[in-house]
Amino acid sequence: MANLNKVMLMGNITRELAMQYLPSNTPVVDFGIAVNRTWTGQDGVKKEEVTFVDCVAFGKQAEILAKFKKKGDPLFIEGRLKLDQWQAQDGTNRSKLRVIVENFQFLNRSQGQGQGGGYGGGGGEEGGYDDGAPAPAPRQAPQARAPMRQAARPAARPAPQQQPPADMDAPAPDDLPPANQGDDIPF
Repeated sequence: MANLNKVMLMGNITRELAMQYLPSNTPVVDFGIAVNRTWTGQDGVKKEEVTFVDCVAFGKQAEILAKFKKKGDPLFIEGRLKLDQWQAQDGTNRSKLRVIVENFQFLNRSQGQGQGGGYGGGGGEEGGYDDGAPAPAPRQAPQARAPMRQAARPAARPAPQQQPPADMDAPAPDDLPPANQGDDIPF
C-alpha cells in the first residue's frame, strides 16, 4: 500500500521567528501557526475552533521566513508531519507532532489568501519563487532552479493561486451522520 504524508495549512504565525543554526551551519527556524475553523452546528449556533501547529523550516526557507515574516502574519505552508520523541528531565517519555515545511506562500494580510510570493524546496522537490508575484529577490541557489520550473510550465497558464478549502462551514466531525458502511469501496 502506498503512503502519503502531506500537510497544507493556512493560518497566522503565533510567535516571532528567530533563526538559529544547526551544528552543520544549516539555518533553522521554529514557529507556530494558528489555524481557525468556523462552522454552524446543527443547533444553528456558529462555532469556532483554533488549532495551534508547531512548524520548522530549514535552509533558504528558514532565512526567508525569518527575514520577511513576523508574529501575526498570515502564511500558507505545505509540508509533512514528523513525530519528535524525547525523554523529559523527570524521566517521562514525551512526543509531539510538527510540520516540516517543504513549500510556503506569503499571504496578503487584508485578503488572507493567494497574494504574495512563495518559495519551495527541500525534500528533494524542485522549487523556486512563484512567477509574477512580489517576493524577495532570490539568491544564487534558487535562481539556478527557477528556470527549470518555468520551463516545465506552459507559457499561457497563469501562476496558481492558493485558495482556502471550499467547505469551511462544514459540520464538525461530531455533527456528521454515521459513514456509509457499504462494501463498495474499490480498494
